[in-house]
Formats: sequence, structure tokens, C-alpha cells
Amino acid sequence: MLRVGALLALGAAAAPLTGCGLLDRDAPPPAPDPLTPLVDESLRLAAGLRAAAVAHPDLSARLLPLAEAHEAHAVELARVAGVATIAPATASATGAPPADRPATLSALRQAERDGRDSATRACLAAPAERAALLGSVAAARATHLEALR
Repeated sequence: MLRVGALLALGAAAAPLTGCGLLDRDAPPPAPDPLTPLVDESLRLAAGLRAAAVAHPDLSARLLPLAEAHEAHAVELARVAGVATIAPATASATGAPPADRPATLSALRQAERDGRDSATRACLAAPAERAALLGSVAAARATHLEALR
């Protein structure tokens, strides 16, 4: 009888602890998919190209196809990663494009170069089933560098 009373008292004392998470053994939330930063980066690159096309309408024929390619990459990367993506029109560039055309093209080339490098690193670290997609993204970004000369 004493044992039963002691067990009941011990159980009653531990009951409030279960609500605070102390005794919960749930697994931690999964880490974000490694493709998520590339989704965001693709949308930022697209937004930067679109902003530059608005600031420099004479460049829009060169820039808008590149922006569309980044948006398509964002959609596919998000699909593979299983994450939601925002509409490309609501993505924001990292800043306003420079006022003069050469500086704008230089800034866009640097952004594409950085994007190419991050896609290449992701490709090298990715499992085989993702390498082709990431290789395509890296190759497209390298091609964009040539289009921005």
C-alpha cells in the first residue's frame, strides 16, 4: 500500500513536467532544405534584373529573359525542395540599380557571378538526384554573365 501511494505521489509530481516539454522526447524540427537559399537567391536575381530593366528600358530586351529564367529556376528548385515560393513579382531586389548603365551591368554581372558560384557549390555538395538541376542552374547563371557583357 505504501508503494502504491509513493508511485501515485511521484506520478502526480511528474505530471506538470510533461506539459513544459521537459519530458517530451519529440524529434527536433527538420533542418531547412539546402535548396531553399537557392530559391531565394533566384528570386532576388530575377527582381534585380527586373528593377534594372525598369531603370534602363533600353536593356529590357536583354534583362527580362534572364529574369524569367531565374523565376523558372526558383519554381523548380522550390518544387524539388518541397517549399513554398513567393510570386516573382513580390520578390525584392537587394537595392535600387545604379543610375548609369555601365554600373548597372557591372552590378548585375557581380550578382550573377556570386549566384553561379553558390549554385556550383550546391551542385558539388548535392546528392546525385539533384546535381543535374543544380548544374543547369549554375550553367544558366554562367551564360547570363556572357549576356550581361
